[in-house]
Amino acid sequence: MANLNGFNASQVEPSQDFEPLPAGKYLAVITESESKPTKNGKGEYLQLTFQILDGPYKGRYVWARLNLKNPNPTAVHIAQQELSSICRAVGVMQPGDSVELHNIPLVITVKLKKRDDNGDMSNEVRGYAKRDASTGNAPDGTASTQTAPTTPPWKR
Repeated sequence: MANLNGFNASQVEPSQDFEPLPAGKYLAVITESESKPTKNGKGEYLQLTFQILDGPYKGRYVWARLNLKNPNPTAVHIAQQELSSICRAVGVMQPGDSVELHNIPLVITVKLKKRDDNGDMSNEVRGYAKRDASTGNAPDGTASTQTAPTTPPWKR
């Protein structure tokens, strides 16, 4: 049991049922990063939280998991390649801590994937690109023209 004294639902907008984002390219920033153990406890992954910066999905979040410590060397290699892509996209080639990758705009490619556990569709980040500084777009011209925010999303 929890004390909810003082809460009035009529003063708070109800939560929305968020459908997955459509597949596409989005201007985003990493707002959070955390190292977590894998389900079997034999490895560790880096979970990255990306916030979309503009367009109709501004403010929405997507996540990526990089298996940087895993008994499967292929999983580790793939995670290292993804991390290399992220580092190149944000211009931080030798981060000492994942926080160094935060709040630097980049273009992410989001795909839709069917979940194995329940068959629902979910998002998966499948690509990372440097934002074109002159236009705000990805090198191929997609994404947005919004400039990078000067303050982190949680302080706006």
